[in-house]
Amino acid sequence: MGVNVLATALSGGNAAFLADQYKRWTLDPKSIDTSFANLFEALGDEERAILADTGSAEWAKDGSGICLEPPRSLNEKAAEGQPITQGDAKAAAEDTLRAMLLIRAFRTHGHLEAKLDPLGLQERPARAELDPATYGFKAEDLGRPIYIGRILSDLIGRETASVNEIIEALRRVYCGPAGVEYTHLVDSERYEWVRERVESADCHQWADAEEKKKIAQYLTESEGFEAFCQKRYVGMKRFGLEGGEVMIAALHSIIGETAQQGVNEVTIGMPHRGRLNTLANIVRKPFINIFSEFGGVSFKPDDVQGSGDVKYHLGTSTDIQLAGHQVHISLQPNPSHLEAVDPVIEGKVRARQDLIGDTEGRHSVLGIMIHGDAAFAGQGVVYETLSMSQLDGYRTGGTVHVIVNNQIGFTTNPINGYSGVYGTDVAKSVQAPIFHVDGDDPEAVVFYARLAASFRQTFGSDVVLDIVCYRRHGHNESDEPAFTQPVMYSAIRSHQSCRTLYVEKLVNEGVLSKEEAASAWDAFHAALDKAFEAAKSYRPNKADWLEKSWFGLRAMTDTDLEKEVVTGIEAALLQKVGTALHTVPNDFDLNPKIARQLDAKKKMMESGEGLDWAMGEALAFGTLLEQNHHIRLSGEDCQRGTFSHRHAVLFDQTTQKAFTPLNHIAENQAKIEIHNSLLSEFAVLGYEYGYTMADPKSLVLWEAQFGDFANGAQVIIDQFIASGETKWLRMSGLVMLLPHGYEGQGPEHSSARLERYLQLCAENNMIVCNLTTPANYFHALRRQLVRDFRKPLIVMSPKSLLRAKLAVSTLAEMGPGTSFRPVIGEIDEIDPAKVKRVVLCSGKVYYDLLSARRDQKIDQVAIVRVEQLYPFPDRHIVEALKPYANAQIVWCQEEPENMGSWQFISHRLGKTVRQIDRNFEWPEYVGREGAASPATGSAKEHAAQQAALVQSALTIR
Repeated sequence: MGVNVLATALSGGNAAFLADQYKRWTLDPKSIDTSFANLFEALGDEERAILADTGSAEWAKDGSGICLEPPRSLNEKAAEGQPITQGDAKAAAEDTLRAMLLIRAFRTHGHLEAKLDPLGLQERPARAELDPATYGFKAEDLGRPIYIGRILSDLIGRETASVNEIIEALRRVYCGPAGVEYTHLVDSERYEWVRERVESADCHQWADAEEKKKIAQYLTESEGFEAFCQKRYVGMKRFGLEGGEVMIAALHSIIGETAQQGVNEVTIGMPHRGRLNTLANIVRKPFINIFSEFGGVSFKPDDVQGSGDVKYHLGTSTDIQLAGHQVHISLQPNPSHLEAVDPVIEGKVRARQDLIGDTEGRHSVLGIMIHGDAAFAGQGVVYETLSMSQLDGYRTGGTVHVIVNNQIGFTTNPINGYSGVYGTDVAKSVQAPIFHVDGDDPEAVVFYARLAASFRQTFGSDVVLDIVCYRRHGHNESDEPAFTQPVMYSAIRSHQSCRTLYVEKLVNEGVLSKEEAASAWDAFHAALDKAFEAAKSYRPNKADWLEKSWFGLRAMTDTDLEKEVVTGIEAALLQKVGTALHTVPNDFDLNPKIARQLDAKKKMMESGEGLDWAMGEALAFGTLLEQNHHIRLSGEDCQRGTFSHRHAVLFDQTTQKAFTPLNHIAENQAKIEIHNSLLSEFAVLGYEYGYTMADPKSLVLWEAQFGDFANGAQVIIDQFIASGETKWLRMSGLVMLLPHGYEGQGPEHSSARLERYLQLCAENNMIVCNLTTPANYFHALRRQLVRDFRKPLIVMSPKSLLRAKLAVSTLAEMGPGTSFRPVIGEIDEIDPAKVKRVVLCSGKVYYDLLSARRDQKIDQVAIVRVEQLYPFPDRHIVEALKPYANAQIVWCQEEPENMGSWQFISHRLGKTVRQIDRNFEWPEYVGREGAASPATGSAKEHAAQQAALVQSALTIR
């Protein structure tokens, strides 16, 4: 036996004898046979560590070197009166060791010879690791009994077996219709849990006649739905499930198994393929609704505004009875961006768990994600979402990932779709067991679906079920897949459906008769025909978007733009929050620099003057918490703030114990969660958006490290935040904090790409602000929850203004009767009659203009701040401009002309000034010239540009 074989295969619990020999070798290398001593000498550190951890209860030696508890074959020899020599013991031990390595090889590599492809096109060559000859077994050795202890007790049930018996048992489990990957699991408890369950039960022997009939019915419903749609809607895109119909049986099994183990709510996310089938047969969307949408009827009532979406992007929810209690099942809407829904599902699940108080085990709400094999391997957000799965701020108790493995991505073969062995390899990064199963073997699929569900409930971590199937009609029903996959689709054309094959199997077993199968098929189609006829006159009369946790909220109307709600707070509550902000426990070892900041906060509250940005934010948070609104803030470095300004979570300098002052305002207050996120924008922003889907009563914020970095989450912004309400009737109150401002930090640390958000604005879909005062920020945050509707809030948050002496507010500006100010007019005592030029601006550039005007003692230029850019504050701008008759109107911004607000605001501003009964000219642009890059990388050039645009804005022409 070669040392290389051992080094390759040995990475788990092994023979007690070998461990005992290793222990003796470590004490005295000469105390054991030289062949074993040489073997141990050649082992690596990892293999030695494994041997050191392996028990040796079954094996011992006396002074003569003979085994006190020898293998059974030696016992038999002794029974025959033959002497047992040390050579006999050594040979038997080597047989055992070789068998152990063979067993380990099957557990590790057996999946590589599993028969997974229902089409039989996969070429899976024999692996040397699974050949007994690799371990020194010759043909004449294969029938000889070998001692294997209890290592295969779950499979064989005895401690002695021949090599042939061992291989037969192992192939049945590891090389049949399922390939199991679990030996990468570092945690031994999880490793043993999976091993025991796959080896102790046959994936074909578990189901009784009733279970088999149930599976057959699931296949009848899934295949029957697709067949009906194919007949009634010839050539129409629906991204049917044909070839993967067994997914419906898998979902039923996962939901049923977890319901028995305490799950009462299931949230599903998935791409196009099979969505309509899932809506019909899992989430129980009425067939009449689905068929009416095929006929062109919108899913929403006529009196509900919105563009709607194609039917294979939509979602819905329902309540069903399982395991004696009610289970709520929802399918989240998702655009064509495939895996973009993954973090949204996780955030929604987390919110539901928080709402019902399941914050420890997080077992009662389950997320199921359905993926395509190519997307799972190819979309980076999959890894980002997996990577957050066990982090404290994002943990959801594990997700069941179901992969509908088409063995093709659009028209791309797997060989060009990913670099690993499987498209699921990325899941190994989070120690998820992976079950690959032949999609034409329903009993095996259901067995492993239940196993996956039980693993999630047991360990609270992710697991993958990879259903290897095919797609019968190509990428969609109008596609011609034979253009690029002629061999595959030749096989598919002659391949019988999963239901046909399974019904035939059950008929042969006597479980089902042909007549019973035909009757079930006919009955299901009769129900579909009835719904199809009714759909011709069906019109939806109810939308479910403002039910359950959304009850009491409403859609925004145009009249809401004309009024500002009062968001100010009584002075006593502001003081109460302020006191908490500068109070820490007596035994808390506070950083001296933080201590000075807390003293400054205390002075702010005592004087009521000079409240900075962090203080305005903290007072908004604290007053909402005291009013029992939960708050969740996440992002990279958001606990202290990228610019070291927030310090909402304090750390003891001796113990590093965390303390959050905002959670110590009052005894019965709501809590704030502030989580430093993993280094991800796409997944984390999607997660927070998903959280707002389930909990509209919480204030949920995501802060970018720099506003520019939100580029990495553009799919979430475009497909969910900006358009989710109009497409799917799903509101969100998510707040995005995007640091923005030109301070000479270069192209990637200046612009939050304000122009992109404004370009997405229409139909009052979201709020975009570029604020200049802590008080207005305070009101903008509070307004998110005070209003009885929800809109995403995009805030161009400051950098240098966080500590600017001019960018401060008074406590009175947050007090009773105060509210958000969409436009802030001139603040200096300038005679309106003298004003010849009015500069409108937004954000940080205001303070540059104000400082320059004061330095130069200019009294003929007024400065007006537009704090809210969308919805456009037309009326407020008119009011601010009225005092300045015949003055020049200019728009000043820091950003290049093709960026920032100008392209969005220019025509709106022009129409606004024409409303005033004066001879206003069309507004003039003042700012940087158009550019390909957001900003210069030269601090000197930046300063020159900034000075020039400020001077130009203040110069009367």
